Amino acid sequence: MRPAPPDDGRVRTVFLGSGTFAVPALRQVATNPLLHIVCVVTAVPRPVGRRQVFTATPVDGAARELGIEPVFTPPRLRHPDAIETILALRPALAILADYGQIVPPALLDLPHGALNLHPSALPRFRGASPIPATILAGDRETAVTLMRMDEGLDTGPIVARARIPLDGTETAPDLEARLAAAGADLLVASLPGWLDGSLRAVPQADDGVVMTRPLRREDGRLDPGRTAAELERAVRAFIPWPGTFLELGGDRLVVNEATVAPSEPGDEPGSLVVAGDTPALATASGRLLLERVTPAGRRAMTGADFLRGRAQAR
Repeated sequence: MRPAPPDDGRVRTVFLGSGTFAVPALRQVATNPLLHIVCVVTAVPRPVGRRQVFTATPVDGAARELGIEPVFTPPRLRHPDAIETILALRPALAILADYGQIVPPALLDLPHGALNLHPSALPRFRGASPIPATILAGDRETAVTLMRMDEGLDTGPIVARARIPLDGTETAPDLEARLAAAGADLLVASLPGWLDGSLRAVPQADDGVVMTRPLRREDGRLDPGRTAAELERAVRAFIPWPGTFLELGGDRLVVNEATVAPSEPGDEPGSLVVAGDTPALATASGRLLLERVTPAGRRAMTGADFLRGRAQAR
């Protein structure tokens, strides 16, 4: 199959993305002289916040700000009507980042294929939650990977990757922003070689595969049977979803920030102890210092303020 006729030498391209990770890439390709973005495909608006206000995706907002039309929001990308609508625009290339739906074969088989930006060092951390998984594992390095998509879940051959060092203080939003910026740069640097055929995709390694799944609310429960170091990584990994929390006297205490300190004699895993003016959770190994928390029905506060409030309530 030959590519669709270019527009003034540019390759007709469909961009698929939804979350904030995809926005830097969209901004880069929107002005790339090699490409003509014929449409943006994103998720449908969803209810957000306590008031459940229907809100467009970050990619939808960025596309409209950039003046890209049309913007499609098909509930099911695999529906024949959605596929027909996109193919009618004669794209020769698909670019995907943080989209959230399975891409049908008709879009994978475009003349220049479908390129996907994935925020991990594939094949490590395929699937739905690679950034939290990277932080939870305590990895000292990650990557953003550009791959040619196939019908598997993040199994396609690797086109290029950019490695990112980690220092063990990253939160999920901070790491996502770094990877998004690096991914946008990687994509732009790779496009010339990919489009002229000089850059070839290399199959992923068979070993080192780790799958991740969508996160659930219960994943945020802090289990004192684990080590304080593991729980501190969970606090950073699960921002903003699902968050991390403890159950204290039947009430849920959200833990927003935490640090690690050594255990003290007499610590019983699961008990709330005091370290100076800061509450701490005693764990199987070490104390998790609760530096910033949100008690049920109240605003976020420092751990010290939380302790003072508990003392006054007695």
